[in-house]
Amino acid sequence: MRKTANSCLFLTFKTYSYMGELMSYLLLIIGFILLIKGSDLFVEGSSRIAAYFKIPNVIIGLTLVAFGTSAPEAAVSITAILNNSSALSVSNIIGSNIFNLLIVLGFTSLFKEVITNKEVIVKDYMISLGSAILLFSLIIINYLFKGILVINRINGIILLICLIIYLSNLIKKNNKEEVSYDKELSLMDLVFTIGGLGLVIFGGHLTVSSSIIIAREIGISERVIGLTIIAMGTSLPELFTSLVAIIKGKNEIAVGNIIGSNIFNILFILGISSFLKPVLISLSSLIDIVILIGSTILVYYYFNDLKISRKEGLSMIIVYLIYCYYLFVR
Repeated sequence: MRKTANSCLFLTFKTYSYMGELMSYLLLIIGFILLIKGSDLFVEGSSRIAAYFKIPNVIIGLTLVAFGTSAPEAAVSITAILNNSSALSVSNIIGSNIFNLLIVLGFTSLFKEVITNKEVIVKDYMISLGSAILLFSLIIINYLFKGILVINRINGIILLICLIIYLSNLIKKNNKEEVSYDKELSLMDLVFTIGGLGLVIFGGHLTVSSSIIIAREIGISERVIGLTIIAMGTSLPELFTSLVAIIKGKNEIAVGNIIGSNIFNILFILGISSFLKPVLISLSSLIDIVILIGSTILVYYYFNDLKISRKEGLSMIIVYLIYCYYLFVR
C-alpha cells in the first residue's frame, strides 16, 4: 500500500515538473511573439512622432527607441544589484552590448545591408566605444588605488554625467538641424508607441524569466546565464526593433537603436546601479569588457564604408558563437 502511494506521489511530482517545463517553453514562445509585434508597433509609432516633431530618425533611434529597448536590461541589472548580485548585473549589461553589436547588427545585415551615415559613426559610435573604454578605465583606476575591482558611487555619478552631456549635445544638434516633414500626429501614433513599448518590455520579461528557468534546469551558472541567456533575452527588443526598422527602410533607427542602447546600457544602467550600490567586478567580467571593446572596434572597422554587408554580418555572428564557446569552456 505504501509502495503504491509513493509511486503515485512520484508520478504526480513528475507530472507537475513536466508541466512546469512545458509552461516555461510556452511562456518563452509567447515572449517572442510579444517582442515581434511590440517592436513593429513601436518603430512605426516612434517614426511618425519623429516626423510630426521634425526630429531626424537617427535622433529618435539614439534616444527614445534605444532607451525603450534597454528597459529590460535596466530592470534586470538594477534588481540584481539591489539583491546583491553584482555578477548578474554586470554580465547582463556587457553580454547585452556584445550581443547587440555582433548578433543584432550581424543578423539584421543578413536580411538587408545595414547602411548608416558618417556623422553617426564619427560621433555617436565613437561615444559608444568611449563609454566601454571609460568603464574599463574606471575599474582599473579603482584597482590601482584601492586594490579592488569595483565600480563605486563616484564612478556611477561620472557615468551619469557623461550621459547627460551626450543627450544635451544631441538636443542641441537637433535644434540646429532643419528637417522638413509634412505629417499629422494622430492618437493611434501614440497608442502604437506606448502600446508597442509595453509589449516589448512585457515580452522581454516573459522571455528572460522563462529562459532563466530553462537554463537552471540544464545546470548553467549565474555568470554564464547573465552573459548569454539573460543578455540574449534582454537584447531581443533591440534585435526585433532593428530588424523591423531595416526591413521598413529605416536604417537610421536600426543603427541608432544599437548604438544608443549600448551607450544607455553603460552610462545609464551601470551608472544608476553603481550609484545605488557599488558593483563588484570579477576578473572574468573585466575580460568580458575587453572583449566588448574589441567587438566595438571590429564593427567600427566594418563600418568604414558606412555599411555592413551580408558577408561581414555572417562573420560577426561567427565571432559571437566563438565567444559563447569560450564562455562555456571558461
